[in-house]
Amino acid sequence: MSLRRVQYTSIAFWPRAGRGCSRQDPDKCCATPSEGTSAKKGGRTEVRPCKRRWFPYNDAAPRMFAKRTNWNLSPNRLSEALAARRAAGKPLLDLTVSNPTECGFEYDNAAILDALRNPAALVYEPNPRGLESARRAVAGYYADRKEVVSAEHIFLTTSTSEAYSYVFRTLCDPGDELLIPSPSYPLFDFLAEIQDVNLVRYPLLYDHGWQVDFHALEQAITPRTRGVIVVNPNNPTGHFARRAEIAKLSEICSTREMAIIADEVFLDFVLEGERPASFVANRGAPTFTLSGLSKICGLPQMKAAWLIVSGPQEWKREALARLEVIADTYLSVNAPVQLAIPKFLEVRQAFQKQVIERARRNLAELDRQLATQEAVSRLKVEGGWCVVLRVPATRSDEDLAIDLLSTHGVSVHPGHFYDFPSNGHAVLSLLAPNEVFAEGTQRLLAAV
Repeated sequence: MSLRRVQYTSIAFWPRAGRGCSRQDPDKCCATPSEGTSAKKGGRTEVRPCKRRWFPYNDAAPRMFAKRTNWNLSPNRLSEALAARRAAGKPLLDLTVSNPTECGFEYDNAAILDALRNPAALVYEPNPRGLESARRAVAGYYADRKEVVSAEHIFLTTSTSEAYSYVFRTLCDPGDELLIPSPSYPLFDFLAEIQDVNLVRYPLLYDHGWQVDFHALEQAITPRTRGVIVVNPNNPTGHFARRAEIAKLSEICSTREMAIIADEVFLDFVLEGERPASFVANRGAPTFTLSGLSKICGLPQMKAAWLIVSGPQEWKREALARLEVIADTYLSVNAPVQLAIPKFLEVRQAFQKQVIERARRNLAELDRQLATQEAVSRLKVEGGWCVVLRVPATRSDEDLAIDLLSTHGVSVHPGHFYDFPSNGHAVLSLLAPNEVFAEGTQRLLAAV
């Protein structure tokens, strides 16, 4: 995640400022279950009303620009501290790194570059779903996982963010709602606001592992709810959806005429347990499954992802027809990358092996260090690129992150960045080189 995105997202969804609202009216604040955020209190689920502020930059803003773009773009204290440290040239142990191309992994450079030299790229063949050769390669990727996917049910996009926009436009009118997990990735708020969609949180509970609070999820459903977003495995908690959870979610969505939107960009990165189930062939409810090259192949710069439609036949046929019009309006994926997708997917396993081995070594080192003290523990992680630490809640997560950065030269993400409902959490990237991760966690444990 870029520094710009970190500073904007962190300040926009500050824990005491409330989260989960897309209203832009400065005189209104959400206070209903459909527009607030939920939290457990006294054994029951309560909705936290949103208190987001409206931030015009000058008198022209209300007159000239859309209200959906009235974000607070001021840097927060953590991003200012990080920028100051880098500007001063001080050393930094970065335990937030998420760009795989900057983590020292080895790529098959020759194969990647050769794949981009296909002469067929000189011919323009517009196809709203993407080139058939690329879609067949994506279907082959799922065949390797013993999942049957038709190339006709696949749409290529430039990113999963674009795929989300296609889904939001297909499902939602302005003001409609989608349920998202909490904790989860903060980019969802921006994606939804740009599409005039309201997000409503449903909590994930931790008890020797993460699980969906289905009671709270069902309570959050309103007549304007159009779907449920699932991240499999979740970012940052790293837990996979169980088959029983997929079945339960399908039952809820089928009964309520809602869709499942499954983000599976980290699906291949299994750190513990058996190979997880995928939503890609789910027929129990209307389902959109998203993934792409950014994580699977460690190639975020190639800007290629996909969206797969599954579910009841009649609904699927209608969804495919509507999506085709949206995709045909943009035709956004370039030909050289589409033609290279088969080769990129072919060489993915070498990259994935490096990531998984590094992540497991980092987890083993973390566990070794945690065993020497009692103040900090880690939550169970099954897959993905992150690990969540439970730290003493003697100060805000932001204050802890700033102290680690300014005093100890260690960069971590505070829990509130991912919508943890309370202080006492820090999120570390498992992509950091092993020696950097070991030294960084050692300093972190000494500081708390």
